[in-house]
Amino acid sequence: MEPECGLALSSRKVEYIKFIFETKGTVRTTTIASAFGVDPSTITKTLAELAAAGYIRHIPYHGVCLTKTGERHAAFLIKRHRILSLMLVRNGLSSEEACSEASRFESQVTKKAVDRICHFMGHPRQGVCGEITHDDDCLEQEQGTPGSKKRG
Repeated sequence: MEPECGLALSSRKVEYIKFIFETKGTVRTTTIASAFGVDPSTITKTLAELAAAGYIRHIPYHGVCLTKTGERHAAFLIKRHRILSLMLVRNGLSSEEACSEASRFESQVTKKAVDRICHFMGHPRQGVCGEITHDDDCLEQEQGTPGSKKRG
């Protein structure tokens, strides 16, 4: 399955990538294990799978950091959560409910669907969980729609 579609990773791996992204640097395996309440050996196996897939780089005795591919994918994963949470808030859920519900199903929502939802919502810049960033694919949705104008 293509990573670009947004469905290539399990929900646990998604959470690890988002955590590493949000720390903005190299993260020790024990830090990740502690944050998720799991055994470091469990983290090591999962991180090895993420490294083999090209999302992270392991730095012996220091930890892991995201590759450029990992950074791009993490940015999408965060955007996906924020767009879906905002959509749920706009449809009557509280911020807390929306965040929780989005976490339950977001791993099943493709990039194409997220880009369409984002377009439908007017490419919001702020979600209930933080700032929403947009990539060229998302903004092309707007440019390619008859009667729409380019957003800046």
